[in-house]
Amino acid sequence: MSKTERPSRARAGRQAGDPVEDRTGEPAREPARLAVRKTYKLYIGGAFPRSESGRSYAVASSRGDFLANASRASRKDARDAVTAARKAFGGWSGATAYNRGQILYRVAEMLEGRRAQFTAELAEAGTKKAGEVVDAAVDRLVWYAGWSDKIAAVAGSSNPVAGPYFNLSSPEPTGVVAVVAPDEPLLGLVSVIAPVIVTGNTCVVIASERAPLPSITLAEVLATSDLPGGVVNILTGSAAEIAPWLAAHMDVNALDLTGVTDEGLAIACEQAAAENLKRVFRPAATDWSADPGTRRLTAFLETKTVWHPTGI
Repeated sequence: MSKTERPSRARAGRQAGDPVEDRTGEPAREPARLAVRKTYKLYIGGAFPRSESGRSYAVASSRGDFLANASRASRKDARDAVTAARKAFGGWSGATAYNRGQILYRVAEMLEGRRAQFTAELAEAGTKKAGEVVDAAVDRLVWYAGWSDKIAAVAGSSNPVAGPYFNLSSPEPTGVVAVVAPDEPLLGLVSVIAPVIVTGNTCVVIASERAPLPSITLAEVLATSDLPGGVVNILTGSAAEIAPWLAAHMDVNALDLTGVTDEGLAIACEQAAAENLKRVFRPAATDWSADPGTRRLTAFLETKTVWHPTGI
């Protein structure tokens, strides 16, 4: 081909793989992609609604970097969550213990399937050995699932009486439990939710305000794990704002103040709970890696005693 027959680059046009040039003749840079600023929602009644107040707050990593926005739940959101928990209580408490254990085991399976995401979120929150913490949370769920059909035999009894009667005591779920979750955003969260629901209760949980993202990811796991809607309801926001109203709510039967570190707030919640004789559980500082025992399983059970004549 002669020099005059060779097509010039300008005439031939830009070929695939050629760098894009700006007006100065230098390769142009690809435009930077704008990140999607995600706003995590609440988990109420098996759905993911926005807060009715429209409020949210920024969640930062342990290094101070922006991660996402989380909904700031209001008193109205708390009331909606209690309504959903009460609606779910009849069916959940009436399910067989074996079935509740199966569902809790399914939650553990689904959580393990999203191990990488939980590990990343815990690492961003400053959790050391995040992968091991996720594994511990999975094991904790499996451990509580195994107790589902055994706690009645341990907590119940056949009582000796002086008379021609059988006297039997058996545990029953308390009802709707309001839980203030600890700042340990996954293992602590799982450790306060699992014993409440495996014994037949439903719950409204106020997640860690500092690190709420694992709690909403856990809500996504719960929503796809055969757990009926309303059994677990998760609110993000300020415990100081929401907890006293849950403590005073007349359709909440028990209160778990594990995550309350402010002495004044704890006393205010206990006083509000006393108005309708709520069962209040306020443990000392907890080592979440230790053997949990059965204390939390029995904390939200009521004992029903039945007398029955013998020989009939």
